[in-house]
Amino acid sequence: MVVLLLKSLGINHLLDFEFMDPPPGETLMRALELLYALGALNDKGELTKLGRRMAEFPVEPMLSKAIIASENYSCTDEVLTIISMLSESSSLFYRPKDKKLHADQARQNFVRPGGDHFTLLNVWEQWAETNYSQQFCYEQFLQYKSLCRARDIRDQLAGLCERVEVVIESNPNTNDITPIQKAITAGYFYNTATLQKSGDSYRTLKTNQTVYIHPSSSLFQHQPPVKAVMYYELVMTSKSYLRQVMEIKPSWLLEVAPHYFKPADLEEMAKGDKKMPNAKAVAAAPSTAS
Repeated sequence: MVVLLLKSLGINHLLDFEFMDPPPGETLMRALELLYALGALNDKGELTKLGRRMAEFPVEPMLSKAIIASENYSCTDEVLTIISMLSESSSLFYRPKDKKLHADQARQNFVRPGGDHFTLLNVWEQWAETNYSQQFCYEQFLQYKSLCRARDIRDQLAGLCERVEVVIESNPNTNDITPIQKAITAGYFYNTATLQKSGDSYRTLKTNQTVYIHPSSSLFQHQPPVKAVMYYELVMTSKSYLRQVMEIKPSWLLEVAPHYFKPADLEEMAKGDKKMPNAKAVAAAPSTAS
């Protein structure tokens, strides 16, 4: 996000920039690689038209890319909601000691097919139907302040959409969540993982790391196990856990990031031994960003 901001201000020689607290060179390189992969930079390291639009949003570049990509799938309204809710997802539900079963059941009632992103969308939509009621939050074991913060973030992002001329439309077919899944994957294709042959763990495409779905996820112990997932964050405790997980199809990666994935990559992924494209090769590859 910092690198994208500096690029948007016309500061291109980042290694010479006088940071108050300079980041390691490796961190800068990873940031440049990610921004290139997202299409925010071209192969010369210059900001693209897409990158300029992304820089207008005060969120992580992967989130701003998802917002802009949602316009192509006519589901910006839903994506704005999900992104705003993701920022507050860790503090959204609470579980009083004397009402654990009631709280767990209330949370389960919000679960929707497709993964945790659609659970968050459902929470928002039900809250909005009550005219943003505090009583509703109390009854459903939801943190009212967290939801209010999510609403503030959403309002701000919606205002910025107008500034960069992103048309806010709702998904025309409420029974088909695929457009929303593809839009978010367009920003988060880096954060994807496929099921390993053991069937109880996943392997990240970015780092080839063994990871597990967090027990709080609606996809935890899902039967049959979901073959490919996109995750919002990776947390390290006794194991490496994926939090806020969404089901995806590997074939979507070719659609949303054709400059990053090739058909051969998907074949290797299907075997369970996919390794990420070499980072240096990605950074040096010809850009398809416009």
